Amino acid sequence: MGSREPAEPLSPGDATQNSARPADRHGLLKHSREFLDFFWDIAKPEQETRLAATEKLLEYLRARPKGSEMKYALKRLITGLGVGRETARPCYSLALAQLLQSFEDLPLCSILQQIQEKYDLHQVKKSMVRPALFGNLFGVLALFQSGRLVKDQEALRKSVKLLQALAHHQNHLQEQPRKALVDILSEVSEATLQEMLPEVLSTDLDAMLSCPEQLGLFLLAQQKVPSRLKKLVGSVNLFSDENVPRLVNVLKMAASSVKKERKLPTVALELLRLALKEDKFLQFWKGVVEQGLLKLQFWPASYLCFRLLGAALPLLTKEQLQLVMRGDVIRHYGEHTCTAKLPNQFKFAPEMEEYVGTFLEGCRDDPERQLAVLVAFSTTTNHGLPVVPTFWRVVRFLSPRALQGYVAWLQDMFLQPDLDSLIDFSTNNQKKAQDASLHVPERAVFRLRKWIILRLVSLVDSLHLEMEEALTEQVARFCLFHSFFVTKKPTSQIPETRQQLSLPLESQAREAVSSAFFSLLQTLSTQFKPASEQTRGGQPWTYRLVHFADLLLNHSHSVTPVTPLTAQQRQAWDRMLQTLKELEAPSSEPRAAAFQHLLLLVGIHLFKSPTESCDLLGDIQTCIRKSLGERRHRSRTKAIDPQEPPWVEVLVEILLALLAQPSHLMRQVARSVFGHVCSHLTPRALQLILDVLNPETSEDEDDHVVVTDESDERWLKASEDKSEDSEENRGSESEDESDGGESEEEERDGDVDQGFREQLMSVLQAGKALGGEESEDEEELGDEAMMALDQSLASLFAEQKLRIQARRDEKSKLQKEKALRRDFQIRVLDLVEVLVTKQPENVLVLELLEPLLRIIRRSLRSSSSKQEQDLLHKTARIFTHHLCRGRRYCHDLGDRVEALHGQVARLVEQAGRQPDSSTALYHFNASLYLLRVLKGGTAEGHLHETQEELEAGTNPSPVPEGPQAAGCLDLNLAMRVYSSALSSFLTKRHSPLTVPMFLSLFSRHPVLCKSLLPVLVQHITGPGRPRQQACLLLQKTLSMREVRSCFQDPEWKQLIGQVLTKVTENLRTLGEAQTKAEHQQALSSLELLNTVFRTCKHEKLTLDLTVLLGVLQGQQQGLRQGAHCTGSSRLLDLYWQAMKTLGVQRPKLEKDAKEIPSATQSPISRKRKKKGFLPETKKRKKHTSQDGTPAATGGSQPPSTGRKRNRTKAKGPARANGMPSTKGPAPGTPTLSPSPPAKSPKLQKKNQKLSQVNGAPGSPTKPAGQKKHHEAPPKKGVLDKSPPSTLARKKARPPLVSRSPSLLQSGTKKKKTQLRKAGKP
Repeated sequence: MGSREPAEPLSPGDATQNSARPADRHGLLKHSREFLDFFWDIAKPEQETRLAATEKLLEYLRARPKGSEMKYALKRLITGLGVGRETARPCYSLALAQLLQSFEDLPLCSILQQIQEKYDLHQVKKSMVRPALFGNLFGVLALFQSGRLVKDQEALRKSVKLLQALAHHQNHLQEQPRKALVDILSEVSEATLQEMLPEVLSTDLDAMLSCPEQLGLFLLAQQKVPSRLKKLVGSVNLFSDENVPRLVNVLKMAASSVKKERKLPTVALELLRLALKEDKFLQFWKGVVEQGLLKLQFWPASYLCFRLLGAALPLLTKEQLQLVMRGDVIRHYGEHTCTAKLPNQFKFAPEMEEYVGTFLEGCRDDPERQLAVLVAFSTTTNHGLPVVPTFWRVVRFLSPRALQGYVAWLQDMFLQPDLDSLIDFSTNNQKKAQDASLHVPERAVFRLRKWIILRLVSLVDSLHLEMEEALTEQVARFCLFHSFFVTKKPTSQIPETRQQLSLPLESQAREAVSSAFFSLLQTLSTQFKPASEQTRGGQPWTYRLVHFADLLLNHSHSVTPVTPLTAQQRQAWDRMLQTLKELEAPSSEPRAAAFQHLLLLVGIHLFKSPTESCDLLGDIQTCIRKSLGERRHRSRTKAIDPQEPPWVEVLVEILLALLAQPSHLMRQVARSVFGHVCSHLTPRALQLILDVLNPETSEDEDDHVVVTDESDERWLKASEDKSEDSEENRGSESEDESDGGESEEEERDGDVDQGFREQLMSVLQAGKALGGEESEDEEELGDEAMMALDQSLASLFAEQKLRIQARRDEKSKLQKEKALRRDFQIRVLDLVEVLVTKQPENVLVLELLEPLLRIIRRSLRSSSSKQEQDLLHKTARIFTHHLCRGRRYCHDLGDRVEALHGQVARLVEQAGRQPDSSTALYHFNASLYLLRVLKGGTAEGHLHETQEELEAGTNPSPVPEGPQAAGCLDLNLAMRVYSSALSSFLTKRHSPLTVPMFLSLFSRHPVLCKSLLPVLVQHITGPGRPRQQACLLLQKTLSMREVRSCFQDPEWKQLIGQVLTKVTENLRTLGEAQTKAEHQQALSSLELLNTVFRTCKHEKLTLDLTVLLGVLQGQQQGLRQGAHCTGSSRLLDLYWQAMKTLGVQRPKLEKDAKEIPSATQSPISRKRKKKGFLPETKKRKKHTSQDGTPAATGGSQPPSTGRKRNRTKAKGPARANGMPSTKGPAPGTPTLSPSPPAKSPKLQKKNQKLSQVNGAPGSPTKPAGQKKHHEAPPKKGVLDKSPPSTLARKKARPPLVSRSPSLLQSGTKKKKTQLRKAGKP
């Protein structure tokens, strides 16, 4: 980098490479690498890295304040000011500023002189002018950022002169030097500014108004030293008519300069303050802003006006606010808010929200100004719809008085809309459309009223903690009154009747108010804290609103309902109030509050849907009386009048009817009520819920509950949105229509059936337009015949079009009904979730398994839409987390034991028939849940029958105790069911069952695992897939503590022995794998073998491994031959891991073969050596005797390590043939195979020498009849008849079978003890 850019400092790497040069001009050799790396980290783009490097550099220099490092650091940072990389210059400038700030003894004039000498504009080359200019600029900025420049007068004057000189190079630096000059002078004292003002400020007015920087300098002097400025330039009126165009031009330039930063230019804010100070705000706002900048049709200038509006809010009085907030700026802001809707468009609304929030937070003691600003933004409308959203976060800063005034203004505007007071506008597209329906006053009133009512509800929703209770009640009463009542004449007892509507409420507007009221009711009922959920009287808000509605009904001469109540409906209302009074009495029933909430909510719905609510009220009151009047300990099995359904069934039907309504509040109330009554649930009541959830019946038959369509409410909103966006998106709509027309044509062509084709052929033949081969010479049709044919064809195609449209409508209707049904099922699942979470011990919970599984199966098959996905996720969550994994479950099974056993078998069978594993997992988990229920359940008949069989002695299988106690579970039946499933899993190629399923079964029910393990052991030696799956499953099962606890020690030892026998049989074909499947089988067998070894080591079992070792050693040559095959490394690792457990170390044969050349190597190949290896003459040779044999043990033996050498020496003769040096196994140690007969020392020595001659490095003795494999090649430098060296004898570790016939029979400590005993003479 330093070689490419002469001005950039050298890197540490370059410094190292150039260290051999005669002259070290940078003095890099004196500094450490750590110090040099600081400067590279300073220039990195990551801010954290730069700051950390700067801090480390300062700490490094503080430790050496007077060393050469300081001088080098200054040179390096000054050099970095003019590097070619633009991103690195500010980094070096900031680091230099922090350095000067930390070391105040460094003179600024000296630093500035070094900068000027380094970047002298008169001496640099032409190609280096730009880096030199930036070096000077960033040097001055570093001095200024250090905070010391304004205190040093000499350095300040030199810096100002340098900036003035740099200001002439606008091609490279643009206006940056002038901006820096204004920033510096804004920090100096008034005395210094008075002295320097004639040098920096031009006395020509045209020059001052030529650029934002010159105007900023003038405004700075006007603010700090107005007297000195007046002496220099005289009296200047910036806001005169002739100066206004110049100001507009300057502000336009300032707006363009901050286009990327998106901030308010300082010069614009200073102009605003100067206009306010000189009492010329009106001229500035009208002339410069509204008539100047807004007329430019330049978006940066418009954004400057918006920012000026937001910044001016705290500075203006109430009268000035009213002037500004009703001008062209706020109207233009409204147009921008309405048109900037695309994702990639810049939206100013969030920035304006910050301005308004700052203003409201800063003037809480002035509620009038707060109210003026809020009203002004609320009256900026597009055809009656305000541009601000109904949920605006800035209202949280309102004072209580301003909030109360704002609510009063909203209510007055709702009752008597004043369209003339609105700042209404139309967008350009709306003006071009010239649609007369958009300018109808009724439409504007409807849009305004809908926004106002939603605004009132959002105020309560967002300010329910800060809002006064009286104001909340006022808003709730207002919404309730105008939702369902109309004023006949005013009355003092009802404040809502004092001010009547200037324009009557239309049906659409009243539906919008009603919807907003129930949204408010949900907020009052659910989102409030428990302390604020109730009013001062201790009653819920719903109760208070019901009493207000009763008050309105009693004043029939002043108020009348929109939908008058019949006598029957009024009686239902009165009975509801009477029931509420009864529920208010002190009662120990916890469900009384839930019933009260349900009654209140249904009672209010009486005004919305009188017929349905009247019937529900009667049924609810009957259920309440029966529920609260019955005895607490009454059994559910008590005889019930067959003519009258139980009250809980009626209540469940009511809750289902409420859930069918599109109301979140109804949904929550239904959950609450059902949670209190689910303990009284009957099978018939549960069946009512399951009928809704049953996919088969709900698809074909009509539900007994009519699902309410939300299209009426959605249509209102959709129509509004469509009317708002229709003018904005006409172009896109026309494209969509053309695309839709093409798709319609394609669909119409696809919908043509054979009947239509035949009709078309008959019409053409009747009109003689479709002639055959014989009609070629006939005359053409006449005009009348052609007209008749056209009419026939037109009527035929019209009929076909109607048929196609009817089919489309039918298809759309079916899809809509399906969506409504799915939505209803999702809401009904709330009741299932409540039952499972609050009554998990209820025996009816067991009836939920198969219905939930049916929903999961169907949703997994057709889970394309979002509703299907939601239904699937909710059902799976309830089934998995609340049901199968719940801590509590049913214990009292009664007479369901036999049925549950059948259900377990059915679920396991269904799991094996599923198309995929995900569906099978749910069925398998359901069977495990039923096993847990049966295992922990109690049944009187079952226990009594077992006791009788035990007393009579007819039960051959005693009841298991301890961990094997199975409760009501029939272990034999369960074992048969899961044994069949396990066999199917092991033998079936594409089985949906998986290994984790059976591992979950084994861990939860280890008693079954004990019975199923023989099936796994049987399949270890089976074909490909059964062997691999059985080995994998058995490998994970043997490590489970739960499974081990079910076995006695002899049983466990027998099982391990059986597994070893099967694995040994598999390993006889080790190394012969030809296919990938056979290779996987070998891998699984070795993994299982290593798992068995670990289990034996942990359990300290004693097993005979002689045959296994022989089999493994017999396959060693085959593994060597296939060592270069794909995937063989893993196989070799597992093999030698097992051999290491048996005491055989893995030889390093390949490495020796590569490094040591063989005796038969040709001379040509000897010459081609790898670079980097020592020649043979340089290698260290072993100490040999004169005849070439290694030195014998004795005086000429090389020095040893003493004790370890002696121990090895003592053990060597005894272990040379692989025999233990002890006299025999310890007394009492179980031995499964006899040791080989001991040999004399001479015979051992002879065998040792023979093995060395053959090249075997001290391999253990093998059983008779076995051939020796895995022989090592002879090593260079070792003669045939030489005895083994000390290292060879040390590496020749005898196997465990040679030392002792048992595997890890007495642990590590016992082995060490035996070795120490063997070392003693």
